[in-house]
Amino acid sequence: MLHKASEHLDSLILMVDDADANLLFLRKALESAGYTNLHEAKNGEEAIDFCRERQPDLVLLDLHMPRLDGFQALELLRNEREDFFPILVFTADTTSEAKRRALNSGATDFLTKPGDLLEICLRVKNFLQLRFLYQNEHTQREELERRVQERTRELQEAHVEILARLAMTAEYRDDDTGEHTKRVSDMSGRLATHLGLPQDEVSLIRYGALLHDLGKVAIPDSILLKHGPLSPEEMDVIRKHPEIGGRLLANSKSPLLQKAQEIALTHHERWDGTGYPAGLSGEAIPLAGRVVSVADVYDALTSERVYKKAFSARDALSEIVRCSGTQFDPKIVSALLTLISDELLDSRAA
Repeated sequence: MLHKASEHLDSLILMVDDADANLLFLRKALESAGYTNLHEAKNGEEAIDFCRERQPDLVLLDLHMPRLDGFQALELLRNEREDFFPILVFTADTTSEAKRRALNSGATDFLTKPGDLLEICLRVKNFLQLRFLYQNEHTQREELERRVQERTRELQEAHVEILARLAMTAEYRDDDTGEHTKRVSDMSGRLATHLGLPQDEVSLIRYGALLHDLGKVAIPDSILLKHGPLSPEEMDVIRKHPEIGGRLLANSKSPLLQKAQEIALTHHERWDGTGYPAGLSGEAIPLAGRVVSVADVYDALTSERVYKKAFSARDALSEIVRCSGTQFDPKIVSALLTLISDELLDSRAA
């Protein structure tokens, strides 16, 4: 009596042959080895239909059959399934050309009829073990990738939280809620999205914008919180905060902090070249700096401070549109106008 396989006896096995005698031989051989989930097909078309519906774990396939032969069935099966599943050719064609063509078409192994009962069962057992080893490895790899992605997400969230808390440190004196940095971050991300930037770049701008005013940590309260206009000397001090922020964020290997440095340095540059600290103009100003400049000023205009009252959204938009082409990049102003106008229309409809 054959030694019965101890594992995978309920594996779904499809036997494909147009001769009833061959199917009966295979069934008896596999049943004697303990396999219980056996199915039959009489030609390649039936085999393909079955495989599309059930996806067997192993196929025993004759080559010369009516309607759709084994070579054609092999190619279709390999093209339609990406997972590893063994296809064992079982044929009376013993020519080297048939063997070569079958293996080139995707056969896992080549058995010749009438076949040795013990050899067939051992091949089936070994290839099923390989299939399930592959499946287990694939499952473990997917789980590992899921864990890595989850851990990466957690680290990114922690990174962003640290940046947000650091940004609040800079904002705390003139915005004790820290909401300004959050709103500028959100609006910068929305503008970047509206401009059609790649999602990775949108994220860098969104979170890098949190630190746009980091350099304010070095600005004295007497200047930062002053009621009324600043003197020329005080303006010189306040205009140092982009460079200070740039120095604080310099030399990082993190793409996010590199983008944050770029934003901190350039969000007070002006489209016409009269901004600070470097007097850059037009597209020489990094796009991230141009985006955050618009978001920053819009939020500053619509927010109340100890030294000023808040503008309405419409008045803030009018002021930013007035400065389009001088202070701001016109295409970013246009994006802001679209976003805010849509919000105002939605609020009216509600």
